[in-house]
Formats: sequence, structure tokens, C-alpha cells
Amino acid sequence: MYRVLGALLISLIICITLMPLLIRVLRRYGIGQYIREDGPSFHFAKEGTPTMGGALILISSILSFLLMQVSLEIGTGFGLVFVALALGMLGFADDLTKLRLSRSLGLKGKTKLFWQLAVSIALAYLATHYFGIDTKLYFFRSSNAFCDLGIWYYLLVFLMIVGTSNAVNLTDGLDGLASGAVALVMTAYILISYTQFRNHQFLYGHVRGSLDVAIFAGATMGSCIGFLWWNAPPARIFMGDTGSLALGGILASIAIFTKTELLLIILGGLFVIEAMSVILQVLFYKMTKRRIFRMAPLHHHFELAGWSEFTVLVRFWIVAGMFVGLGFIIFYINYIGGK
Repeated sequence: MYRVLGALLISLIICITLMPLLIRVLRRYGIGQYIREDGPSFHFAKEGTPTMGGALILISSILSFLLMQVSLEIGTGFGLVFVALALGMLGFADDLTKLRLSRSLGLKGKTKLFWQLAVSIALAYLATHYFGIDTKLYFFRSSNAFCDLGIWYYLLVFLMIVGTSNAVNLTDGLDGLASGAVALVMTAYILISYTQFRNHQFLYGHVRGSLDVAIFAGATMGSCIGFLWWNAPPARIFMGDTGSLALGGILASIAIFTKTELLLIILGGLFVIEAMSVILQVLFYKMTKRRIFRMAPLHHHFELAGWSEFTVLVRFWIVAGMFVGLGFIIFYINYIGGK
């Protein structure tokens, strides 16, 4: 467990201490956030706030993991590094496009979808051929599988990568919301992966890399907390798509490596709600030309309803924490009971 705590502390210290330097560099080169024109009017005061702080989240997470990893063998930890870097680079390209075109929209949707597909295929292949991950689905990770997807497991991985990366990206519209919520989910995944390591490290193939997963989850949690120090309202820096796409991909990858694909829906319940609010808004408007919410994602709806930004933030953190607590209880009951 000391490796997990070490990775958490190292990434936390790196993020907290180096973020002011990154903020100064970004300000010097005029790398600032563009705000949606159809968003809440009081958000326009945030125009020009330095963005792409997610780059330091990735650097600190990966560096602390490499310092605390169990071995140099290519395994689940390096699979997480691959996904974080690949989607981080995609988000970086998206952020650069926004800056170059001076708008709040970056890469075309089809372009992002293509690269997310490529990452998901590579991840699914590595997981099933090299990391001991089977193609079965478990009821919140009990010992008995209820379905074997076979080749369709690739489709599940794709949906998870696209869904989580875009859901975290949509949630990242309020100071501190995405980073705080991801830190909460990572807390659960530290406990889940370490529980697997302690109880079943010689029983299931995927569990043999669970300690590395716990270390990476700890590193990511520390980075998110360190980033939150500077991202809390009023934010001095935003993570940008560089951070949100990568963090979403990390969540999906950890769920895959711990065989908790279905449980992620509960653990990341806040992200599911945020993404569903956008989907429902778009579908309902196309069918009726009317809106369900004042604005989507959902946090903007409550802002326009009169809630202060801080009130929305704290209440959404409470919701995220409730989902995380419920998810871990379900995991523990099913996992320990299924030994």
C-alpha cells in the first residue's frame, strides 16, 4: 500500500508546486479558454483563463506511477499510460485547434471519434491478448460471469472509451467539478484494485496487475487533488480537453482492467447524468423543438435556475460521492461474497 500512497503524494506535490509556473507560462503565450457564446453570461468573466492544465495532470500521474510501479514488465500499468498519453494528445490537438481558430469548438466530431476508436481497438487487443483480461461480463465482479461477449468485447471497450472521455469532458464546465469528481471515483478504484490484489492475486488473470492499477489510480487521484487546488472557484487554470479526455479514458481503462465495466456506470454516476442530460436535450429538441433543461449539461441548468456556481459544485460533489460510496458497497458485497 505504501507504493499507492507514495504515488498519490508525489503526484499531488508535483501538481501543487508546478502549477503556478505552468499558469505563468500559459499566460505569457496567451493560451486561454474560450467560452461558449450560448452559455451563462456570468461565465464570460472566465474568458482567457489559462487552459490545458491537464498536461501537468498527465505528467505528474505518469511520472509518479513510473517511480512507484511494481516492476518494469509491460502490463496493465503501462496500458493505462498508453491510454492516458493517447487521449491526452488527442485532447491537446483539440485544445490547439480551439486556440488557432479562436473558438470554443475544436476538432471535428468525426476526427475525435476516429482516434478514440483507434485507441479502443489497441486497448482491447492489449487487454485480451497480453494483460490476461477475458471478454466476459460479471455482475459487478462476482466470481460467476453471466455473459461472454467474445469479439463484441471490442465494441464494449469502444463505447466505454468514447462514453467516459466525452462524459468527463462535458462535466468539465464548472470550476473544480470534473477534477473533484474524478478524484472521488479514483478513491473507489484504489480500494477496488487493492482489494483484488490482496484477495485474488493468484486466482484471476487480470488481478495479477491490480497493484499497478491501484498505484496508477493513486497517482491520478493525487494529480486531480493537486490540480483542484488551483482549479477550485475561482479557477486560475482549466484542464482543457487535454485533461478531460485523458481522465475519462483512464477511468474506462481501470474499469476494464479490474473487470468492473458495469460497475463504472454507478461509480461514475455523476458523469452518466451529465452526459445523459446532453443526449436527452438534443433528442427532445430535434423531436419537439423544445428543451427539457434551460441548458445542458445539467450543471448549467441549475446555474440558470439561480444556484450559485459554488452551490452547484458542492451539491454535485455530494451526488458524485454518494454514487462512489454505493458503487464500492455493491462491489465489496459481490466480490467478497463471490470468492
